[in-house]
Amino acid sequence: MFLKKLNLFFLSTIILGSVFLLYSWYEDYQFKNNPLNKEIQKKIYQKHRYLENLAYKKFGIKRKIPVKISDKIPSRLFGAATYSKSGQITIFLNKKRFQESIPYMIDDVLPHEYAHALMFIMGNFSDENGGHSKKWQNICKELNGLKCDRFVNNNDIIMGKTNFF
Repeated sequence: MFLKKLNLFFLSTIILGSVFLLYSWYEDYQFKNNPLNKEIQKKIYQKHRYLENLAYKKFGIKRKIPVKISDKIPSRLFGAATYSKSGQITIFLNKKRFQESIPYMIDDVLPHEYAHALMFIMGNFSDENGGHSKKWQNICKELNGLKCDRFVNNNDIIMGKTNFF
């Protein structure tokens, strides 16, 4: 009798584990092969408009800066603000990183990259501290960036996922 219950327990565990693995695989496949869902896109859009308004209120800058989601960015980067020779500024956000933490990408990375874009608009191409000068940090803070550090702190992402209260 005990052996039958033990076999049933292991069989149930294997079936549940297999279902979980299939579900995880499906979710990962869907994420990789489809654009971000509409809810996430809406949050990005809202934050982008918020940052545009702050840039105008705090710095008098009224310029449309496109924000693009890309899965072509190296995995180690969360985002990038680019400046072309023609003066075009674009903010890229790494689609792969949204899978780790949507709030971090929207509340930390987007203001971070937007601060870089404003530095470009102001004609400040300083390489001080890898582009993260004191002036850049102040702009980032004015944009209500939560973390205006030079690099991503992976502990912030992990701790953000463990908010139980």
